[in-house]
Amino acid sequence: MIVEAQLTSVMKTLADPTRRAVFERIAREGEVAATGLVQGSRVSQPAISQHLKALRDAGLVSERRDGRHNYYSVAPKGLAPLVDWLGHYRTFWHERIAGLEALLKETE
Repeated sequence: MIVEAQLTSVMKTLADPTRRAVFERIAREGEVAATGLVQGSRVSQPAISQHLKALRDAGLVSERRDGRHNYYSVAPKGLAPLVDWLGHYRTFWHERIAGLEALLKETE
């Protein structure tokens, strides 16, 4: 049940388009200061802080403090529940498609 709760948390967190954009920007840039996330976006500092908290709570990003600055980077293990879930369905659909291909060959 813990894995299911983690999957739900990750999916809910990434369901928000702004939060997903913040996550993707961090993933692209490697490590980003919180102030850097506000610059060049149409999102306020308090909103960015809320999105970062949600991403941290879901285990999707890690935080590093350096003086007065907070830096964020992607925590790859945070995506594990989602990757595992998708892997299950990849196997499911692979088997279904293989069955369909076999059926089509039989009907030729």
